Amino acid sequence: MNLLLSAAFVLTWSSGFIGAKLGAGSAGAVTILMWRFLPLAVALLLVAAARRAAWRGLTVRDLARQAVIGTLSQSGYLLSVYAAIQLGVSSGTTALIDGVQPLVAGALAGPLLHQYVSRRQWLGLGLGLAGVAVVTLADAASGGTSRGVPWWAYAVPFLGMLALVAATFLESRSRTRVAPSVSLTVHCSASAIVFTVLALATGAAAPPPEASFWLAVGWLVVFATFGGYGLYWLVLRRRGVTAVNTLMFLMAPVTAVWGALMFGEPFSFRTGVGLALGLVAVVVVQRDAARRAAPPRSRPRPLTLRSKPVSGRSQLAAGGTAER
Repeated sequence: MNLLLSAAFVLTWSSGFIGAKLGAGSAGAVTILMWRFLPLAVALLLVAAARRAAWRGLTVRDLARQAVIGTLSQSGYLLSVYAAIQLGVSSGTTALIDGVQPLVAGALAGPLLHQYVSRRQWLGLGLGLAGVAVVTLADAASGGTSRGVPWWAYAVPFLGMLALVAATFLESRSRTRVAPSVSLTVHCSASAIVFTVLALATGAAAPPPEASFWLAVGWLVVFATFGGYGLYWLVLRRRGVTAVNTLMFLMAPVTAVWGALMFGEPFSFRTGVGLALGLVAVVVVQRDAARRAAPPRSRPRPLTLRSKPVSGRSQLAAGGTAER
């Protein structure tokens, strides 16, 4: 079950980059993101009004915490990725910066969550980072780099990566267990507010008439939001911070596979090597996490005889035998 969930998470999360490319030719990032979340938030709120049981017992503080988590993990992360690409940072470089996320999460998991990373897991994280670097170099060799990019543009995806890490730790440290339907509703509603305000402020709220725009929006809602985003929090709860973030190493090479199949983008030998390194990294970290989570094998205790002083009357009653 964990393997299927992990594979589904990688496929659906990486599909978000494909959906962004599907709509890139018809509208800007803010327009796509507004119409991705606004109708979805309205639909989820209608469902929540009909099913109130999951919301019982939640305080205003719990909902505010979920709103902050959604703003960081959706609005902050997605805005940074789209903005970096629009500023001229190549998708490969953006993937490399995002690929640092498991290392940051692994370093912080110990002091913040007491989920310490073992030596084997650090080895796996290093292999995963090497795989992302190989994919990025392949992207650069095929003409993915851009010129004339301001130096501060490379800090934008890094800020988005930190926003997603911060949201992950906020959720992990929460003492209140919120139902997935509730958290998804609050997250999407917060993002809908953020992107709608930005779209109205910049005059980018009107959707274009092209069918490709709505195809991209539908793709992002079904695969990226319900699939990738929902599975991110599910895998986080089941496997922990290090395990879910290690899967992020596979996003860049799997996205390259998506691009090769759907858009005919080049898939080089080095991209395949990066994918293989990412797979090895995930196997190393996941196996070690499973080994550490498994209960220790109970060893049979040897039977020993020990004498116990008893009174003369008790000794006669017991037949002079020693107790075990």
